[in-house]
Amino acid sequence: MKQHHSAFDGRAISLEFDPVDWTVSPVPVEYADGVRTMTERAQQIARGLAPEFVWLLEHPPLYTAGTSTKAGDLRNPQHFPLHQTGRGGRVTYHGPGQRIAYVMLNLKQRGADVRAFVHALESWLIDTLATLGVKGETRRGRVGIWVRRPEKDACAEDKIAAIGLRVSNWVTLHGVSLNVDPNLAHYDGIVPCGITEHGVTSLADLHSPAPMEVVDNALRDAFERHFGVTRSVDDPLASALSTSPISSGARP
Repeated sequence: MKQHHSAFDGRAISLEFDPVDWTVSPVPVEYADGVRTMTERAQQIARGLAPEFVWLLEHPPLYTAGTSTKAGDLRNPQHFPLHQTGRGGRVTYHGPGQRIAYVMLNLKQRGADVRAFVHALESWLIDTLATLGVKGETRRGRVGIWVRRPEKDACAEDKIAAIGLRVSNWVTLHGVSLNVDPNLAHYDGIVPCGITEHGVTSLADLHSPAPMEVVDNALRDAFERHFGVTRSVDDPLASALSTSPISSGARP
């Protein structure tokens, strides 16, 4: 067991837990396959049968509707497949060029504070972006990570990373997404997260392009600072995809 100090709620909480399993899928994962695998793993974590898990992946182009989605959030529902999902929030887009992290952590051993956990996810993303040369910020009343765009307007801000969670038996499901270089026009079919007064952006759109592998390493380094050590494991869908498992970094 490893000892790690977490500060979800501003206090140093001494926690002991195993390294978090970490993997990267090498090809886009169908949404149903991803959700099924995530849900099964979360159930195993809740029963104490599997370690915590972070799974980095991309999806084919699609929209997902959270539990707060409204009918007006879909501008062109025929544009891409729409999947109903159990996470919080409204409708969003996933597709190639966007790094998704399914985060399956046991909050029972991490302070049992969902709000503090969301703040920790925000800090993780902000630190990752800082490594990549982008200043991300949070805004009261707007979940996610935002970037100022003074070249557009003095008050303009665009969203670069989203957070959408579900918690079941104190284990988290779904997680975060970071726009690396997706086709931003694909957001035109929806009102992203129900917000009309601000846009979306990406590292490429901000003229801070980075290979996905560099983004993944930045995510992992920042994750370990906030949540503890990780260990590389095989892609859970590797055998089904008939592809060799890939290693996600130099942390065996």
